[in-house]
Amino acid sequence: MKATVIGAGLAGCEAAFQLAKRGVSVTLHEMKPHKMSPAHTSPLFAELVCSNSLRGAGLENAVGLLKEELRRLDSLIIRAADATRVEAGGALAVDRTGFSAYVTEAVRSHPNISVTEGEVSRLPEGEVVVATGPLTSEAMADCLGELIGEQTLHFFDAAAPLVTFESIDMSRAWFASRYDKGTADYVNCAMEKEEYLAFWRELCGAQEAEVHGFEDKNVFEGCMPVEVMARRGEDTLRYGPLKPRGLRDPATGREPYAVVQLRKDNAAGSIYNLVGFQTHLKFGEQKRVFSMIPALRNAEYVRYGVMHRNTYLDSPQLLNRYYQLKSQPRISFAGQMTGVEGYVESAASGFLAGVELARRLAGEPPLDFPRETAVGALSLYVSDGSVGEFQPMNVNFGIISPLGYRVRGKRNKNLEISQRSLGIIDRIGEVMGQEVASENHR
Repeated sequence: MKATVIGAGLAGCEAAFQLAKRGVSVTLHEMKPHKMSPAHTSPLFAELVCSNSLRGAGLENAVGLLKEELRRLDSLIIRAADATRVEAGGALAVDRTGFSAYVTEAVRSHPNISVTEGEVSRLPEGEVVVATGPLTSEAMADCLGELIGEQTLHFFDAAAPLVTFESIDMSRAWFASRYDKGTADYVNCAMEKEEYLAFWRELCGAQEAEVHGFEDKNVFEGCMPVEVMARRGEDTLRYGPLKPRGLRDPATGREPYAVVQLRKDNAAGSIYNLVGFQTHLKFGEQKRVFSMIPALRNAEYVRYGVMHRNTYLDSPQLLNRYYQLKSQPRISFAGQMTGVEGYVESAASGFLAGVELARRLAGEPPLDFPRETAVGALSLYVSDGSVGEFQPMNVNFGIISPLGYRVRGKRNKNLEISQRSLGIIDRIGEVMGQEVASENHR
């Protein structure tokens, strides 16, 4: 049994790993380091371009459920995240480099995976998983355009800046978690009203970098640039990433007017990212405006924020629930180009694409991941041709089947949905575990 996976991002590595552990001989193509996209800087696989956070870890939120489902199903990406975790309160955040190194080693050392470096401009024969990501090269984009027509859409994505911890003025900042929940993992940079208003005015008028075709309305809401958010109103940031609620400045004993939070970006704690500060301002403008935050007055930037175009398919018209191309089932897609949004969601699509391709190659029927599970709900949303205008989406409880009975309290209801889902996942996992064990003993 043979298959080709194109792209060694989170989805591609997950798909390759799931295929390989089921006895499929995988050729994994990755254009790095010979050719880099505008947003990538590392030769390692599964590079985290935007945040180092895989978002909430608790079962009361949908992405926490999705992570637990994948954890129980032996996802490589979640295994790597757990192994390289850094403190981030209720979120699962990772050491950015350590995470990618873990995935790279696991993929390169697998006896059933052969890595071929260099750009792919044509789809090979046989079974293929296309996981070239939202930053697909022009040559591959042209190839896909010929394959499916011009049925592609796009939006713009942004990444936040990174600063060194030693350059943060801790006399104007302190460690804490909101409402003292969990450990004190965030650096909180206080701003008084006059400081905030001066910062807000400069942010609204700061010069943006040239991004061809950029319009505010094309930005994915989950990665809204901070300057776009600021232009929506004076208090928009204070009800968003600069929300001071639940934080008390030990220097004053009171809640600040606004708070900029920084989250650890590596295990050593030497680099922090500005939470919610995705941006496409010019680099010089980022330094000028963000230096108006008192604690960051002399901040040293190891990476400025960047803006890039993300391309995705009109998946409901093109793909089935197993991420296979309806017109040519030998071709599967995975990752953000399918319209799933987020690291964990990308891994989930790669997981399902890899598992189902392996089953098809072995002559086995597809597994049923129903809408009661986060993995299934996500794939069914992406392939639902009855939706109106298709937009990328993070996993959420709104796309998961409701309980059908009343539970008091949103948190309790979500936990009940999660427990129902995990019961289904455990049963599916037992089947998958038996099949993998059988394959490994052949």
